[in-house]
Amino acid sequence: MTASAIHSPHSPDTRLPQVSRILLADYRSYAALDLDIDAAVIALTGENGAGKTNVLEALSLFTPGRGLRRAELSECARAGGAGGFSVSVALRDENGEIRLGTGFEPDGAGGGARKCRIDGAPVGSPRDFAERLRIVWMTPSMDGLFAGSAGERRRFLDRLVLTVDPAHGARVNALERALRNRNRLLEGDSERAWLDAAEREVAEIGVAVTAARLETVSRLAALVDSERDDSSPFPWAEFALAGEVEALVAAHSALEAEDRYRALLASGRARDAAAGRTLVGPQASDLVVRHGPKKIEARACSTGEQKALLTGLVLAHARLVAAVTGMTPLVLLDEIAAHFDPVRRRALYEELARLGGQAWLTGADPAAFADLAGHAQVLRVTPGRIEG
Repeated sequence: MTASAIHSPHSPDTRLPQVSRILLADYRSYAALDLDIDAAVIALTGENGAGKTNVLEALSLFTPGRGLRRAELSECARAGGAGGFSVSVALRDENGEIRLGTGFEPDGAGGGARKCRIDGAPVGSPRDFAERLRIVWMTPSMDGLFAGSAGERRRFLDRLVLTVDPAHGARVNALERALRNRNRLLEGDSERAWLDAAEREVAEIGVAVTAARLETVSRLAALVDSERDDSSPFPWAEFALAGEVEALVAAHSALEAEDRYRALLASGRARDAAAGRTLVGPQASDLVVRHGPKKIEARACSTGEQKALLTGLVLAHARLVAAVTGMTPLVLLDEIAAHFDPVRRRALYEELARLGGQAWLTGADPAAFADLAGHAQVLRVTPGRIEG
């Protein structure tokens, strides 16, 4: 399926992968877990610290990157275990069932390696899972996104892009390496040819990263605009990617944008050397978000409005993933219902049903999931155990 293909999220050919079984071994608080799943909505309830988020984090490892906590893999191993862990899921869709597995194997010297398997056969990286499964998530740590730093919003945006385009993570990592190389060269008395080569690499990768971000922002904005509803409990958002390279990529061909960005880098060498870092580029861009119906910056909204705005944005992104990839993503919503009133909770559950895929929710209060009675698998989590 090409990234440019567009499907209706509700078209007959949209795949709806769902986890039918999850197994954990030495993962966080779980020495061993073997859990059968038989619903499209799974609600995990239990006291804080019981291990609800650990299950969502384990599922999030089937995407490129370090999962929803952004933790080092070694940190996910159970305290008192052998230092490694494994996570396995049985994934069922219209084409049948497949097994995905990932984990961490320590090397005995303080390091280790990530392992990935599909139906028992080793694969190179979590990027190989993308043809079978896409995942989006929302966690309490994202609640301050709009009032936080530009870096937090860039990471959020890159996660949105990565779910649509699994190669994006490799580009972002390559850009970080190229920028570090240029910064090192600026620290010394490097020959001009070395800096020219470094800046050529930064410009080429930087324009590719920016183009991918702009494409996702444009697609998401078009989808949100087509669904605008001022009365929705989850207000629609206006958003744009701001930055000098973003302006270049939007106005010029890729090659011309690279040339102009490279010229900016060359003219800014003295300034960047004094600052100790490269000041212009995709690493300095920002995702600007506005509350659509109110026409105000998201950071100026109340905490409740920001939560609702972010939820609407994440749900819209899930619909975009389905439209672009032809595969409805798994939706992971950590502690999502606690801060919503009953009207917004019901609206959330209706939105998840409309999306049509599988959703995993967590919450300390079982009453928050009362509206899901008969329509969800509600499980009680205690340290190291999950029971129906």
